[in-house]
Amino acid sequence: MANRTETGQVISDIAKAEGGTTKGSQSAQMQSELTKQRNFDESANKIGSKLETAPGSISKEDAQAIHRAETRALGQQPPSGSLSSQAQHEAAVNEGATTATRTAAPVDPTVRSQLDRQANFEDAASKVGGKLVNEPGNVTTEEADLLHSREQRAFGRTEKGGLAAQAQHQVASNQSS
Repeated sequence: MANRTETGQVISDIAKAEGGTTKGSQSAQMQSELTKQRNFDESANKIGSKLETAPGSISKEDAQAIHRAETRALGQQPPSGSLSSQAQHEAAVNEGATTATRTAAPVDPTVRSQLDRQANFEDAASKVGGKLVNEPGNVTTEEADLLHSREQRAFGRTEKGGLAAQAQHQVASNQSS
């Protein structure tokens, strides 16, 4: 939770530096991404818990909700084996829409891995984002590269104009000065 508070503070600092949050601004984009991630995390915790403790209670609505949240957080359709695909499978089994049976492992390790990659990105974004706001001249190539790598791993792409791109731009500016 402290990590998200730090991320929120970074976004607030960037908004102040921009003279306020406006549509399409860096801070607005960062807030949007953070909100999408928070919504996914909340849904993932709720549905993930149901998958572990009571897979028979997963409904079609639960599956649709986690699918929407995961799609928004990833910016693309979730891969097979994702939390939303597991929820969809369980919902189909529960509603008798398939002859498939419940899987033995309630939570797929690939889903846990995806959540860990997203948490790693949030951690790097908080640290490097704070440095971008408070000490832009001290952002290193290694930090920008780490942020780029973590964003790519977490979301399968990097956002044009996103935090990783801004960190890399700042490093280039620092090196040219």
